[in-house]
Amino acid sequence: MFLEIVSPEATLFSETIDSVSVPGVDGNFQMLENHAAIVSVLQEGIVKIHVHTQEHLEFNQFSGHFETHIDDDKIFTLKISSGTVEMKDNKVVILVD
Repeated sequence: MFLEIVSPEATLFSETIDSVSVPGVDGNFQMLENHAAIVSVLQEGIVKIHVHTQEHLEFNQFSGHFETHIDDDKIFTLKISSGTVEMKDNKVVILVD
């Protein structure tokens, strides 16, 4: 599936991923390929991006926003203060503050 993370300043992420976990207002939830269409409000927390391989990703352009998870170099995290998420037809768009 494809993930795009957009802030008011820039597009922070735009790549194919395996899954993404987000901090919903009623708790964290994960979206995998072929997830049902959803729109949800996000609260302060951590977005976890699971990628199959990081070799093709150029995270230099995202320096200052992402960090590699300590336990697994295929999980990237992004701290957010709030936002919204929409998933439809295997495309996830996260708007963050």
